[in-house]
Amino acid sequence: MSDETQNPTSAAEDSSHEESKPSTKMEQFFYHQRRALEETGKALEALLPPGFREHGSEALREFGRGFRILVDATIDELKRVSEREAAEEAERQASAEETPAEEAPKKTTGKAKVKVKVE
Repeated sequence: MSDETQNPTSAAEDSSHEESKPSTKMEQFFYHQRRALEETGKALEALLPPGFREHGSEALREFGRGFRILVDATIDELKRVSEREAAEEAERQASAEETPAEEAPKKTTGKAKVKVKVE
């Protein structure tokens, strides 16, 4: 039997691939590289037992779910911190408006450096 009679869908897929081949040399190169990668993936998949593929796929899904939860939690925490900072900034602005500049207490700490001579 020929390949076409053994696997009729394969012949249909090949003809659809032939029709969709790109026209430029670079597009043809990438087309063939993509097809080679697809076939390599199929060959490697054929080597693995079905149970391994099934559990491997489920492991990948769980890994993705775990990272999705981690990213969502990080986003939520960043939102909370941002909201807290915005509220504190609003409080600072409100208290600055209530206290006149000449009555504002002097800072005792800050970025200024002081030299002290010790004898």
